[in-house]
Amino acid sequence: MKKLSSLMLVLILALVVSACGGNNANNASNANEGTNASTNTGSDSDAKEVKITILNSKSEIHTQMTNAAETFSKAHPNIKVEVISTNQDQSPVEKASALYASGTPATLAMLDAGDIEKFADKALDLSGEKWVAELAQPNEINGKTLAFPFAVEGYGLIYNKEVLDEVAGGAFDPATINTTSALEELLQKIEAAGKTPLYIGSMDWSLGNHFLAIAYAAQPDTDVKGFLEQLKGGSADLVNNATYQGLLDTFDVLKKYNGGKNDPMAVNYEQSTAAVATGSAAITFNGNWLITELLKSNPEGEYGFIPVPVSNDPATKANSAVAIGATKQMFIDNEKSTEEQQAAAKQFLNWLVYEDAGQQFLVNEANVIPAFKNITLELNGSLAVAINEYNLAGNSIEFAGNFVPGDHWKVLGASMQKYLADVTDRNGLAAEIEDYWKSVQ
Repeated sequence: MKKLSSLMLVLILALVVSACGGNNANNASNANEGTNASTNTGSDSDAKEVKITILNSKSEIHTQMTNAAETFSKAHPNIKVEVISTNQDQSPVEKASALYASGTPATLAMLDAGDIEKFADKALDLSGEKWVAELAQPNEINGKTLAFPFAVEGYGLIYNKEVLDEVAGGAFDPATINTTSALEELLQKIEAAGKTPLYIGSMDWSLGNHFLAIAYAAQPDTDVKGFLEQLKGGSADLVNNATYQGLLDTFDVLKKYNGGKNDPMAVNYEQSTAAVATGSAAITFNGNWLITELLKSNPEGEYGFIPVPVSNDPATKANSAVAIGATKQMFIDNEKSTEEQQAAAKQFLNWLVYEDAGQQFLVNEANVIPAFKNITLELNGSLAVAINEYNLAGNSIEFAGNFVPGDHWKVLGASMQKYLADVTDRNGLAAEIEDYWKSVQ
């Protein structure tokens, strides 16, 4: 019995030791798993799975963004990415705010640059990220980098090169259109050639945050922020402001030759784009993001930019410049997202800047101009190339839409629509603009 008891004791001890060793191994594995969740680069297939969401406010690249998310997840199997896109009628701020109100904010939210500050208390500080050193321009709020500049963009009068080369009887030079009078002469020539000179899209975001914003950016004696402070304080008299009046002189010319002038509010994004893409119209007002839509109708089309003149003086800087800025910006949620989700979101941003697939997405699929010095891919699309040429030549004014409140495009976009449809006059429009800015806190 003693020998049997001794044997049983040995067996029991062996089992206990084995079990303890197994638990230690499992604990070590779990510990490693937790570490991998925050530092894994996608090579460790055993890493803890993390799901992140991206709020994409560039609805025109929803398909491309979704494909990029899938490509990223294949390279990083432990990270699953869901893309949520806004539509053209919904401001990014409204969507982001709704997600926060529901307790399910996006891990990564893409907003207009001017709206990032509203979410500063919810944004993760990214100042220590490697890509900050690659920025072509500083991107700080109160001394901190709170957002990732997704795209440098610009806007003006987009033209079909084939049409204007034909009208010009050779290579059309956009530099020759440096006054409102020169623009009207060009539109007359296009009309005489049997083409529709242009279409003005009635979109409130385009009229409010882009066209009207030129009046803020083109002021000769102050910068954008300075002029907006004048508007807020009630000291900016638009009725007697030369730049505002000059911009509306140009807008009146555009209205005169608008192919949709009989029903201007019916001219939408798709219609105006298709008309220019196919050559039935020569010009529309929009930005380089339009290239995705243009290429749908004419994959071989070539396009360029004419600045929007604000006077009949060729020496006026804005007459030879287009509005350019780092527009769409992404911040990482620091309120509801876990550390693992934040780490995964950082990996996605690094993928965009440093990995070939990420760079290819930005330049060749999203058709944006990167804000990073290390991305040296040849720009894709004639509009991106044109914006970059204006930028490198110093022929740019501020993208003033980056400095306006989130409801600016809806409120004053509606005011611009009224002017487009001749429901209000210049003085009435000026009063609505001034009243809006006086209400801004």
